Amino acid sequence: MARTCRGRAAKVRLWRWRRNPLRRRSDVVGAWLLLGAWCLAAAAGTAAGTATAHAVEQNLDSRRAERHAVPAVLTQDAPVATSQLAGAGDQVWAKVRWTAADGSIRTSLARVDPGEKTGARTQVWLDRNGKLVPAPVPSAEAEFQVVALGTTTAVGAGAAVLSVGWVVRGRLDRRRMEQWDREWAQFGQQWGRRTG
Repeated sequence: MARTCRGRAAKVRLWRWRRNPLRRRSDVVGAWLLLGAWCLAAAAGTAAGTATAHAVEQNLDSRRAERHAVPAVLTQDAPVATSQLAGAGDQVWAKVRWTAADGSIRTSLARVDPGEKTGARTQVWLDRNGKLVPAPVPSAEAEFQVVALGTTTAVGAGAAVLSVGWVVRGRLDRRRMEQWDREWAQFGQQWGRRTG
């Protein structure tokens, strides 16, 4: 709502809570609904983001706890990386050999540094059953995943709550406008002419 002040429109703050002869009950309900939606969005977003971050962190920690590194030896030359864009973290597939917990010799394909020669030492990661698995996520990347997924979930949950609030408020506004139309039609008849 705006009022003129020295020729310019001045915005009246919190007009829906102030006493005003034009204020309707639906104005007050709409204002409280919007305030409630913002508060609920903040609370739901915070709770959902925190829960997601905690769940992701627990999942990554349990994966890290289930895996252990064992020394291995390359049984073939590792291919040289062909990509010019390959960074230091890029690895290639090569055949490796390691000794399992029961003393048996195992071989399989594993990710190793490019260009390594036969007989070079490396390490592979195994799960509890002695099965070859990828290396656990490094702690810096794990932290990034926790923060990114927690933030995304928080924003999504907050946006969902606000969307519902805006839909309900939009219906309330439509209802208010219909009420205004009916009342203006009644006043128009009292004045002897139609308005609008």
